[in-house]
Amino acid sequence: MWMVAKIKKRELHLFKKELIKKFGPKTKFYSPKIQYQKYINNRIKKIEKFILENYIFCYHERLGQPKVIDEVRFLRGLEYFLQGHYQNQNEILKFIDYCKIYENKDGYLSQAFFQIMIRRKAQFVSGPFTNMVFEILEKQKNKLKILVGNFVTIIPNNNNYFYNPVL
Repeated sequence: MWMVAKIKKRELHLFKKELIKKFGPKTKFYSPKIQYQKYINNRIKKIEKFILENYIFCYHERLGQPKVIDEVRFLRGLEYFLQGHYQNQNEILKFIDYCKIYENKDGYLSQAFFQIMIRRKAQFVSGPFTNMVFEILEKQKNKLKILVGNFVTIIPNNNNYFYNPVL
């Protein structure tokens, strides 16, 4: 059964190690992530970012048993498990499958994952316009016409610039 755990970000490896020690090597983890390049100190660095921040999906057959959850509640690196995982197994599986559709060969999500969610406004995560918010004027099959400040520009969908929706 899949569960969603909120973990301490710096202790992710400890949490995984402890859970595998508890349940064995059949334990699975999934956390969707993106990779982008950022210019830092005159060098281009590849940056990996988890899109769910400090949440991770955990799977093991025994995680469906209520007594087992009490046993693992105080593992190192774990803040807490989200409630309601029994009722939401179908939604969790759909989300994981949806993410895996948009993964590249290295296991990172492509920009196409975010394009479906974006309606009117978004914010650049990478590239020369990092942290700038833009408004979508027109969506086409392979490009977006956007407004950044007072400038109208077109960005292709196949570029390496990531952007997230702004609520």
